[in-house]
Amino acid sequence: MVKRGRIIAFFLLVLLFAGTIGTTTEGITKGIPLGLDLQGGFEILYEVTPLDEGQEITDEVMDATVQSLRERVDVLGINETNIQIEGDNRIRVQLAGIQDQTEARELLSTTASLTFRDVNDKLYLDGSDIVEGSAKQDFNPDTNMPIVTLKLKDPEKFAEVTSKIKTMDDPTTLQPENVLVIWLDYEEGDSYQEEVLKEDHKYISAPTVRDTLRTSDVMISGNFTVQSAKRLADILNAGSLPVKLTELYSISVGAQFGEKALDQTIIAGAIGVALIFIYMIIYYRFPGVIASITLSIYIYLILLVFNLMNGVLTLPGIAALVLGVGMAVDANIITYERIKEEIKAGKTVLSAYRAGNKRSLATILDANITTLLAAIVLFIFGTSSVKGFATMLIVSILVSFITAVYGTRLLLGLWVKSRYLNHRPGYFGIKKEEIKDITKGEEVEATFLGKKFDFVKHRKTFFMISIALIVAGLISLFALRLNLGIDFTSGSRVQVMGEAALSIEDVREDYESLGLDPVEIVSAGDQGEIAIARFNRVLSQETIADIKDHFSEEYGSEPNVSTVTPKVGRELAQNAVKAVIYASIGIIIYVAIRFEIFFAITAILALLHDAFFILALFSLTQLEFDITIIAAILTIVGYSINDTIVTFDRIRENLKYKKRVKTFKELAAVVNKSLMETLARSINTVLTVVFAALMLFIFGATAITNFSFALIVGLLAGTYSSLFIAAQLWLIWRGKMLDKKPIVMETKKPKGGPQV
Repeated sequence: MVKRGRIIAFFLLVLLFAGTIGTTTEGITKGIPLGLDLQGGFEILYEVTPLDEGQEITDEVMDATVQSLRERVDVLGINETNIQIEGDNRIRVQLAGIQDQTEARELLSTTASLTFRDVNDKLYLDGSDIVEGSAKQDFNPDTNMPIVTLKLKDPEKFAEVTSKIKTMDDPTTLQPENVLVIWLDYEEGDSYQEEVLKEDHKYISAPTVRDTLRTSDVMISGNFTVQSAKRLADILNAGSLPVKLTELYSISVGAQFGEKALDQTIIAGAIGVALIFIYMIIYYRFPGVIASITLSIYIYLILLVFNLMNGVLTLPGIAALVLGVGMAVDANIITYERIKEEIKAGKTVLSAYRAGNKRSLATILDANITTLLAAIVLFIFGTSSVKGFATMLIVSILVSFITAVYGTRLLLGLWVKSRYLNHRPGYFGIKKEEIKDITKGEEVEATFLGKKFDFVKHRKTFFMISIALIVAGLISLFALRLNLGIDFTSGSRVQVMGEAALSIEDVREDYESLGLDPVEIVSAGDQGEIAIARFNRVLSQETIADIKDHFSEEYGSEPNVSTVTPKVGRELAQNAVKAVIYASIGIIIYVAIRFEIFFAITAILALLHDAFFILALFSLTQLEFDITIIAAILTIVGYSINDTIVTFDRIRENLKYKKRVKTFKELAAVVNKSLMETLARSINTVLTVVFAALMLFIFGATAITNFSFALIVGLLAGTYSSLFIAAQLWLIWRGKMLDKKPIVMETKKPKGGPQV
């Protein structure tokens, strides 16, 4: 008899979830701050160096510098500010949603050391003589031109200085000598005598002094606009920095770029998730509906947890969320495939449900832990945007385990225990003729789409295909090399966006008018509306400001600008290598503990195989290889080992059922059976994740196009290596040792029929 109370409980739970999600999602999403790549802004990594000889960069000095930077940011009225100390002498500043990036950049990096000197560069007054916060933008009463006014603490001291300056006039010199030179950030080696001959001099102002001035009010005039005068006043009011800041790395994103990237990626993500839901429902029928419900809850919980963490949502973070849906469904697929096998073996729906859940749990746990290891390594060694991806990936893995395992068990369990699904195998996508008679000892033969494949028989063919592709990849890497982005080579990268397709020649002429010669300019975007220029040198702040002004006026959109110094480029390259090595070591240790060293080593060989194909295809296509591709490689490392572990777990399980294996033929049969039993899971999982990655590649923002391509390549290579490389290598290696060390499993044959 059907227990309707459980079905009613199911619908009540679904309504509760739907109501909660529908009424709170908007508030949660609005509470998650967007990264600069989604709303515009900039990020700069500064190296802190002493301002004077003998100064030490201590923790107190670093804290004081951060505080000074925060005070300067407060002048701009920016709410979303992130200033962090990294290491012993670095500070990372992230300002999202800022309107005038040039002003903010100057305000942050200017030491703001104001000095008053004579024409011989002798120091008379400095910032300590100025009343704090007294600087303001004003207008000259005689000329009505913009000026900066400030107050001095001691009028008598100023009178002494002006008395000395006024007597320095020498009529025989070409330039007047009775000049009070006002400098901002005077550096050793600067000279008024040299600067005065230049059209664009470094000092701010040089008024002639003819009388003794006994006043606390000082007026600084120059070639100011209202905006530049206000900027100088803000800088002076923010106070001087106790150290010197040097840019090591910077990225600047225009607001239009951020808005477009957000819209494109959300659309791409929505399409990808919808395809995953549709596929799961078509293939798994009723359990697919349950999976779609739990995945919806999973997405909601991800956003909720991210909000509670005060996490900043970035473009790679959205990509991680979308990919996480594809990966989260893997736990459902593993469980559903197990349940289907048990039903086909002749068990009741309830028995199949219990056995499927029990036997899939260890596999899901192993697969998630190895992916988690790769994500943690990615977080440790990644830059800020990559850290955003890694953070979302870590949260996704943890939350997906809860929803896919326990959420699915709860919802599907209500239907199973209601007995409504009894004698309804069609609800699981199973035909009645596929079900074996357990009383007659009939066993299920693993097939895929009604066919059985002998993978082991053709192992040499698979090896030859991989070897041929590896050789071709090596030739490509040696001949063409990788088209390394500025993350690894240092330099600058500028993205210009127009309303329609841009002419590369027109854009090149724009750069030439600015006195710039890019190494290359390539077209990007759906309609070629983006032009990406790369320079092999680090552009100065002044040059970046000129580029922004020119292209903003020319195309109505502020360009994106990224700069990486050689020092940071080397570090990023080293960290990329370390990340892959440490992730591999961690996975080897874990797999060796959970399985055996033979499994671990063959799994790592398969991972290297997958990572190599990403490198080879990027070399062949000459797509730009930047730090986000390393994130993709490590994601694939986690995914591929996930896929491989599922296969290894089934091999181990079938060996336990076999109890003793003494010949290569017996071992080959076990391996082939295991591959066939996990084939549907492998293909379905890769399809769901590829749906997500492919939609990001087709519809997502330009910034993650190459990243998505790397994921697609890696996903396909990972599935190939799990089926045709890893298990086959283990078979050959372990098979050669059977004479000396046969496989003996002490576990007894499970009760209730064959274990499948």
